[in-house]
Amino acid sequence: MKNSRILAGLAVCFAVLAKGDPTPPLVRPPDISFQHEVEHAIDKGVQWLQSNQNTNGWWSTADQPAVTALALSALMGEPSGQLRAHPPAGVERGYKFVTDHAKPDGSIYEKGLANYNTSICMMGLLAAQNPQYDPLLRKARQWVITQQVGGGGVGYGDHGDRSDMNNTFTALQALYYSKYLAPADTTASGAKDLNWAGAIQFIQSCQNLPGYNKQPWVSDDPKDKGGFVYYPGNSKGPTVTNAEGRTALRSYGSISYAGLLSYIYADLKPDDPRVQAVYDWLRNNYTLDENPGLGQQGLYYYLHLMTKALAIYGVDQLPVKGQTVDWRRDVAMKLINLQKADGSWTNANGRWWEHDPALVTSYSVMSLEILYRGL
Repeated sequence: MKNSRILAGLAVCFAVLAKGDPTPPLVRPPDISFQHEVEHAIDKGVQWLQSNQNTNGWWSTADQPAVTALALSALMGEPSGQLRAHPPAGVERGYKFVTDHAKPDGSIYEKGLANYNTSICMMGLLAAQNPQYDPLLRKARQWVITQQVGGGGVGYGDHGDRSDMNNTFTALQALYYSKYLAPADTTASGAKDLNWAGAIQFIQSCQNLPGYNKQPWVSDDPKDKGGFVYYPGNSKGPTVTNAEGRTALRSYGSISYAGLLSYIYADLKPDDPRVQAVYDWLRNNYTLDENPGLGQQGLYYYLHLMTKALAIYGVDQLPVKGQTVDWRRDVAMKLINLQKADGSWTNANGRWWEHDPALVTSYSVMSLEILYRGL
């Protein structure tokens, strides 16, 4: 089961495929006509990314190589595979920019957000499927493992930082997709492995699930059951105070998808009550009009994590309030309708950098690439 889930995930995560692993067959006949529409939107997005790269190889900012890694991941996942097979000069410059930021300790960053940058850069390097990056990836993998703190989670990587769900998710994602590079015998090699039980405990400590999470802030409102908050005691969503003065934290959309993905990367099975609870919360709060609990804040990240999570979870038709939803077609149409004439995407709400067209276009192109493979 574990290996089959890894293969399924590799197939849907913007072409990050372990060498020699076959792409799993589609679960239904492909919709050729709609695939062409999605492919057209991908092509426009790819063209925009290629046209808006700095001559020094980076996108958006030289201070955060993660943005460049996201753009590279989007380019490497385009359906024809031509950019990966025959990288143009811009792609080569982009990869040189990322690798030039690798530190002697294995981290990959410029100014702050060391774990976030390293984990996302690992995904960009994995997307290239180029063995020349394997030594750098092994070193980065070991560095990410060292970023786990006593509570089991991972933070931004800054001095004195605390863990949160999003950084834990990005770290687990990078470790999950790079596990083929891990030594078979960690004792003989001296390599470390993550404390996976500790990671699961941290993930659980961020979930609104009475019975598994006994912290006083956990909401007992059925509307919140199973969803996630940013870190224990803190939610980017609203808080609710009852008549007795007890404050509960509300679950919200993007971080709940990060929670589902984190459980999957930690190898919890679909029938685990914690996994089933977050999946049920996500079904019950399914919408493409907003990031549930946050409105337009982080909308494109929400759609991106939704696409990753439902694809790797193996959902074809999503049961929502007594009906089944063709979520792939719905998300694809949402992104197609939001694409600008020049091929880019951007969010009118700038929370979490979503004013940045390079970031949001990368999210959107990667999402469409995953959707394309499932249509």
